[in-house]
Amino acid sequence: MYKWLPALKLTGIGFYVATCIAGGTFLGWWLGDKQPLYIIIGLVIGLVIAGYGVYQMLRSLIKETNNQEKR
Repeated sequence: MYKWLPALKLTGIGFYVATCIAGGTFLGWWLGDKQPLYIIIGLVIGLVIAGYGVYQMLRSLIKETNNQEKR
């Protein structure tokens, strides 16, 4: 079971990225009433949030993997 845990976490990262990008784009579309500038701003915000979140998730995943290898 423990072999599958990192793979499941990586799958979760994929869903997180997709949700952030789609959510930011939709929010820009909704706020800007279909104006391209707001959609692009929402997309960029979603990308930034997704990038930061992936960085944090991968950092903790790498720490956990290193701790398990040291045992």
